[in-house]
Amino acid sequence: MKIIVGGAGSVGRSIIGYLSRGNNDIVVVDTDAERLNEIAREFDVQPVAGSISHPDVQEKIGADKADILIAATDNDEVNMVACEVGYSLFNIPKRIARIDSEDFLSPVWNTLYNEKSLPIDLVISPDADIAEAVLRIVDFPGSQEVFPLADEKLYLIGFKCRENCQLFNFSIAEIYDNFKDIKFLILQILRDGQNFYPKPDESVRCGDEVYLLAAKNDLFDLLHAFGVDQKINERIVIFGGNTIAYDVAKTFEENDNILSCKIITNDAKAAQKLAENLSKSDVIQGEMMSDIILKDAGIDTADITIAVTSQDKDNLLASLLAKHNQVGSTISLVNSRAYDNLIDNIGDNIIVDRSSVTISKILQDIRKANLRNAYSLGRGFGEIWELKVGENTPLVGKKISELALPERCRIAALLREGEVFFAPQNETIAQNDVFIVFVTPMGIKKMEQIFSY
Repeated sequence: MKIIVGGAGSVGRSIIGYLSRGNNDIVVVDTDAERLNEIAREFDVQPVAGSISHPDVQEKIGADKADILIAATDNDEVNMVACEVGYSLFNIPKRIARIDSEDFLSPVWNTLYNEKSLPIDLVISPDADIAEAVLRIVDFPGSQEVFPLADEKLYLIGFKCRENCQLFNFSIAEIYDNFKDIKFLILQILRDGQNFYPKPDESVRCGDEVYLLAAKNDLFDLLHAFGVDQKINERIVIFGGNTIAYDVAKTFEENDNILSCKIITNDAKAAQKLAENLSKSDVIQGEMMSDIILKDAGIDTADITIAVTSQDKDNLLASLLAKHNQVGSTISLVNSRAYDNLIDNIGDNIIVDRSSVTISKILQDIRKANLRNAYSLGRGFGEIWELKVGENTPLVGKKISELALPERCRIAALLREGEVFFAPQNETIAQNDVFIVFVTPMGIKKMEQIFSY
């Protein structure tokens, strides 16, 4: 698949980092030569200097043979024009644009994005998506990743098993047996960097990262049984003065359970803008790593810190300082793999990976399958797909066990007429069935063939 990515900044890099793992021909266009050189050193891509919105640049890179254009520069207008050029002059089948401005994102202008006006198939807003991912984690204390599925009828939640887990001595089969009244599925376990679907005689170990699929109302009981600390987050400190910080703080201001929200940024203009637009949050302008600033922010009484600056190192160091000050939970945004060693040495710090969040928003548009929803899990060890069986498809009437799914891929759940079936291998597929499917990177191509109806 030939994919053109416009923009080699943090958003473009995150997209490229994920797509480069597959068998894709990727062309990266940017006006910044230094960014292009960095991208070319890190990934197997074709770097091209220029503006993605210019027709001559798109012609030079063979846009007429491209399958997808992803315009992800930090300029909304450039991204929109790039999609217009790609559609009108080069007939690129799929066009995705990054748009950050609230003026363009207003629901009032939804009709703007179509082939008669602006031919954009999908609008992505990475910072807003990251804020949403952070807020889901805060809503489920003790979680590391939270993914709503099937119109929020189901949730896939990732968490780490700690020393106080009550289920270490139980096999997977015994865990299911002890919770007969609750429907759920332990979908994956991530252990020592390797993920696997646990067999019935397997047991959970301390330090395992567990991915559990269940109805929202059952999750809290299950998390409690696994010893996950569900202390309510009432006092919050945010590092960073960007759009992500604003979106997160704005939501907290509408939550009566939040007693205080304090934002630290070293950018004076950003601090002023935040102070003008937030009514209940305290904005502190100063050096984020300063002991005095941290004390003013009440770091010693904070329940959780959220570091969302554009610099990975700053986010990770802020979380490290928070841990040093006995903060119970810390969240760090990371944009690349450059600081993996530092990531691994900050205890139980929760990582929000920009690439996983951003790519999750475009998966259903780049996968050759009829997806309703999709997420990238962890730092890319697998994907979760949600799809609906339409009429007149060759799957109807077959048993799920007859689908010949690739190794380690599986249908995790089936939703039919309001009922949920977990691990439904013996069910016969019917029209309008909704599947929740786990897909490994190696199994993507085969799974696309099976579900490309």
